[in-house]
Amino acid sequence: MKYLIVGGVAGGASTVARLRRLDEHSEIVMFEKGAYISYANCGLPYYIGDIIPERAKLFVQTPENFKLRFNVDVRTNEEVVSIDRENKSVVVKRLIDDTYYTEHYDKLVLSPGAEPIKPPLKGIDLEGIYTLRNVPDTDQIKAVVTKYPKGKAVVIGGGFIGLEMAENLHHLGMNVSIIEMSNQIMAPSDFPIAAMAQQHIRNKGIDLRLKTAVSGFEQNNGRLLVLLNDGSEIEADFVILSIGVKPDSRLAAQAGLTLGRSGGILVNEFLQTSDENIFAVGDVIEFTHPITGNSIPTYLAGPANKQGRICAHNLSQDNKIQYKGSIGTAIVKVFDVTVAVAGVASKHLKAAQIKHSTAIIHSGSHAGYYPGAETMTIQITFNEEDGTLYGAQIIGKDGVDKRIDILSNLIQRQGTVHDLTEFEHAYAPPFSSAKDPVNMVGFVAENIMTKKLFLADWDELQLGATDDLIVDVRTEKEFQSGAVQGAVNIPLDEIRGRLADFPQDKRIVIYCQQGLRGYLAQRILLQNNFNNVVNMAGGYKLYLDCSAERKLLEKH
Repeated sequence: MKYLIVGGVAGGASTVARLRRLDEHSEIVMFEKGAYISYANCGLPYYIGDIIPERAKLFVQTPENFKLRFNVDVRTNEEVVSIDRENKSVVVKRLIDDTYYTEHYDKLVLSPGAEPIKPPLKGIDLEGIYTLRNVPDTDQIKAVVTKYPKGKAVVIGGGFIGLEMAENLHHLGMNVSIIEMSNQIMAPSDFPIAAMAQQHIRNKGIDLRLKTAVSGFEQNNGRLLVLLNDGSEIEADFVILSIGVKPDSRLAAQAGLTLGRSGGILVNEFLQTSDENIFAVGDVIEFTHPITGNSIPTYLAGPANKQGRICAHNLSQDNKIQYKGSIGTAIVKVFDVTVAVAGVASKHLKAAQIKHSTAIIHSGSHAGYYPGAETMTIQITFNEEDGTLYGAQIIGKDGVDKRIDILSNLIQRQGTVHDLTEFEHAYAPPFSSAKDPVNMVGFVAENIMTKKLFLADWDELQLGATDDLIVDVRTEKEFQSGAVQGAVNIPLDEIRGRLADFPQDKRIVIYCQQGLRGYLAQRILLQNNFNNVVNMAGGYKLYLDCSAERKLLEKH
């Protein structure tokens, strides 16, 4: 048996390593058009930012070591340029001398990855505009950063890579602007979580511009001018273009393989393409999303490596293991906070016309009486009928990774809100509370399902243009420090003695700082025959961040 693997990073390298462990004697050839294989591309921004000081730490395997350990014919600087499916062969171009040759296969695996999106803008190919996808890109950016140690950088795109680059450039002492076309950063998250991250980014001194598009680039006295659609411009020493990637599926398209709606190679549950002898893994593929049912790509290293392992099994053992898809679990460090997502955000569920509810809480990373507890915000989406979990988002400092992994696991396994309430965690004051944040968000969701809690979103308050009675149940001191416009202050502990102050003919909107006191106030009123009472989800804490970001958007 002869296997050809196209692509030597993440999915491709993972496929080869596992395939050799399962099949010692078959011939395996791996093609990589670049000079490097099996490197830590997720670590590239941190090498640029000097967080990872040694370049060699980025490389898991060299081509030479890979050949020696796995007995694989590794061919770097060689690009597969065409596939002849009928004759089960490929044409390979040697990039060092521009010569071509043909190689036959029994089974072929495509893992060419994705390529950065470069829109056809004026000046897009000017010197000083970079994308970050591989080691040569990294070396170029590292050189320019060294040249301008306290310079001005513009990062175009507010996705995970763009944010990581902005943070690392800021860490080096650079003046950084982030330009994002959408009304928020981090597209997989909902606006409230993004708004909290945006406020943190602005507080770090980053020039963050939302709802802003780049119209082109010019050179001016050795510097770049970034031209914006609002007529303004930013002068920069260099630009990082990070507006997204697209599957590098040109080879598959030329071969007539079926592509998905996003242009990726469509694969079945065995990671098999429309040709039974050709498999595909990594950033280049599309698969059926386990929640929405739509075919989507997922540009994440974790799924790519898992796909490689499954693909190797199916190549050597005739499709024994199914790939169940990815729910897009991801995490990013944004200066002093961590943002993590898993599953499907509310806005994407709405777009897919999937009925759902949301629950949001603020909770401590560990017991409040133990020093160092930090607040994290968790939002989940779920089916209000049966409690099935659809998605989760978290922003905080300590313990975010731990909680998103728990939630991701339950979402993958079609777990429910009730599973969150029953989740048994390891508890000691330095690590958690007796009721973990995962439990707490489950309790809130369960109260929503059982009609014990009724919520209003932060943006339902029309700032004085509403007939609702808005009641702030915090203390008078908290109220005086800042409150929702038009709100009256009736502290929680006074409510039972002031029931006459609440009207029967209006909707009553309750809020506190984080949501708990509002819930307690709501329960008191509901059980005293006030039937139209809602609690503002996320409390005043969430309202402040979201309102601040909404005002900035409205000014734009």
